Amino acid sequence: MAAPTSTLPPGAIGHSLSRGRRIRNRLAESGMVLALLLAAVPLGAIVVVLFVKGFSLVTAVDWWTKPIPTNVASNALSSQAAQDAFGNTGAASTQSVVYGMQPAIVGTIMITGLAALMAIPLGVAAAVYLNEYGGSGRVASVIRFFTDVMTGVPSVVMGIFIYTIWVLNFGSSGRSAFAGGLALACLMLPVVVRSTEEMLRLVPDTLRQASAALGTPKWRTTMSVVIPAALPGITSGAMLAVARAAGETAPILFTVGIVTSTNWSIFGQNTTLSQQIYQNATQPGGESIAWAAALTLIVIVVVLTVSARFVTSKFSVRVDG
Repeated sequence: MAAPTSTLPPGAIGHSLSRGRRIRNRLAESGMVLALLLAAVPLGAIVVVLFVKGFSLVTAVDWWTKPIPTNVASNALSSQAAQDAFGNTGAASTQSVVYGMQPAIVGTIMITGLAALMAIPLGVAAAVYLNEYGGSGRVASVIRFFTDVMTGVPSVVMGIFIYTIWVLNFGSSGRSAFAGGLALACLMLPVVVRSTEEMLRLVPDTLRQASAALGTPKWRTTMSVVIPAALPGITSGAMLAVARAAGETAPILFTVGIVTSTNWSIFGQNTTLSQQIYQNATQPGGESIAWAAALTLIVIVVVLTVSARFVTSKFSVRVDG
């Protein structure tokens, strides 16, 4: 007996709904659109303010190639407005300031890259164990519990932890890009583990079963079938962790130190954009540098994210159904 086929024209199901249900559906759609707009307003406002206040410095060549200025505060205090505020008379001599941020840009990329190299492979491996081998076992449950706990730990705690076990043991040489990378890796690890595990769960079991039916070992099925199928989601989770780590300030203050010239080594004191945002926002005359550093940090994160998604799209496996 042939299965009955629907003879309703397209859109007839929507017209068959009662008027009350259509109204509620429209209200729900309007509410979701309104919520999206409300969420986009703060984001748009932040982006606009950053461009307005920091674009002029970011587009200058000196910003990317010169060291961090050390006479910003003295320049602000020597301005005519500051002299008038102090009641001084006569013309003020304004100092020349070259606004550069190369040390912080290099330090941000270096420290975040070190953290990613430590956290992403380890986090993906842990997620593979939890989803493909651990299942609902006791060991896997304990790992998931402590991973969730680490996700909620404040970043300053990670900074104090690395400061205690690394910086204090090595003295003045303990403050370095490597120490900052360790602290940021501790923050990135739980995010990578949980996001990767969720992406692995979305891979259909039929892919695993088809690979096993061909006699493929489980480890090879995981490496050749499961991970490539989940690669876009894994990349998104990893870039989310990178974005969070790149904007952290508290762990950097404890572990990295402060410099005004570029340090290309992972050892020795360094600086980051987030640290410069904090320092310049709290000193006279540094507000423009803080805004420009914030805009630079966002640009770097966006470029890294787009690049990672582009590379992933070339190697990912499309899964239908």
